Amino acid sequence: MELPEPSPPAAAAAPPAAAHAADGPVLFGRFVQLFTAVMLPIFLAAIDQTLLATATPAIARDLGDLRDSAWIAVGYLLASTIMAPLYGRLGDRYGRRDALVAALGLFALGSAACAAAQGMWWLIAARMLQGLGGGGLMVMSQALIGEVVPPRQRPRFQAYFGVVFVLASVTGPVMGGLVVSSFSWRWLFIVNLPLAAIAAWRVLRLSESLRHAAQGQSHDVPGVLLFAAMAGLALLWLTLAGHRFAWLSIPSLAMAGTALLLGVLLARRERAQEHPFLPLELLRLPAIAWTSLTVTLFAASMFALVFFLPVYLQLGNHGDAAHAGLLLLPLTGGLVLGSNLTGRLVAKTGRPDQPPRYGLTLAALALMLLGLLPGGSWTVGLLGVLAGLGFGTVMPTSQLVIQTVAGRTRLGAAAATVSLARSIGASVGTAVFGALVFGLASSAELQAALHGGSEAATLQVTHAFHLAFIAAGVLTLVAAWASTRVPRVEL
Repeated sequence: MELPEPSPPAAAAAPPAAAHAADGPVLFGRFVQLFTAVMLPIFLAAIDQTLLATATPAIARDLGDLRDSAWIAVGYLLASTIMAPLYGRLGDRYGRRDALVAALGLFALGSAACAAAQGMWWLIAARMLQGLGGGGLMVMSQALIGEVVPPRQRPRFQAYFGVVFVLASVTGPVMGGLVVSSFSWRWLFIVNLPLAAIAAWRVLRLSESLRHAAQGQSHDVPGVLLFAAMAGLALLWLTLAGHRFAWLSIPSLAMAGTALLLGVLLARRERAQEHPFLPLELLRLPAIAWTSLTVTLFAASMFALVFFLPVYLQLGNHGDAAHAGLLLLPLTGGLVLGSNLTGRLVAKTGRPDQPPRYGLTLAALALMLLGLLPGGSWTVGLLGVLAGLGFGTVMPTSQLVIQTVAGRTRLGAAAATVSLARSIGASVGTAVFGALVFGLASSAELQAALHGGSEAATLQVTHAFHLAFIAAGVLTLVAAWASTRVPRVEL
């Protein structure tokens, strides 16, 4: 049945002009103004999640410690995960435009720290600082879109933003490979500084956002701290268990048990809060709960693939960073095409709940074949296109489902829900994928494969990656099943 969008309270009111802009058709000129303002923040948020994938071997040779290199991605994703729901609340309360500008400032500060890094853990810490800002870029950009564009028009406009997101996510490794092959990996961060400045200038040219603060609403600082501690400890356990210590060892059980205890305390606190840090009131709605689970599982598979496929191509196939990055172009093309076709299909049918169930099944098949077939260039390219077509059905539809069901006054929390689900999935997927690969190959084998010194070591590392690709395929199949549980939603 159709799920109508709740109307905002009459008295809460927005200025009449703003209300009219939100309810009436969006003129193309108004959309272009919005698009040029939030395109760069979306691009920066997406590309910095994957930009260092092809650069990771070069960074490991420069700073050392390949085994902990997964935290270059995990650290950024962890910080983004923690901040996403907080930005959603702050944007709803104080204005989404100003929250986006603050996020850009933090992102630029973290980028400067990354460019100056002198060691692996310095870089990881700087990436976490960068992620504190990056967590708000996508959330506030999507919330600003929902603030201006009414639900029925969003599929048509969402396709443009979907293209920017997927293009940035998957061309990140391509650009990273080309930059590393020609210059230094530090330039990958230096270039963020002028881009963030231009983005802030464009965003500040937008009119001030409406505020939807609930009376007596607090920031729930204890909830934020509990969530940060639980997420950080859980990801640290997933990353280290299996190769730094055994899964059933005392350190492993202590970390897992503490993370579980913190999770229980967090759940109890959030249920008791009138205005909790996590958007629990949205997760009680079946359409949002099942969509969030689908996005989490989808992101776990897709970001693990995007981050580790270039590493696999360099260690297993002895390719350079530029070649590994270029082999991600078919995946990029598939994602862009899948996102575009999905946006057009949903605009005609008004049913954003249907495409992911078919697309994720196709992506699962492609990932399993990637783990079973030899990793030649043509094989990786063809399966990359198929996986991209399948994954491209998720991002345009998930935002539409959740924003439609949540309603206009909760657009910040709705965007934060999608971003939180995506960030949790990307963080956990990258951590588990890395733990699986690095657990199946010893440090000596990884170093030998990194420097091309042993064919036997290369074969063992390749085998570890193949098993991880199959596991990602199974996870994607579970995501396809979760998408079938989303109730009927019509725009």
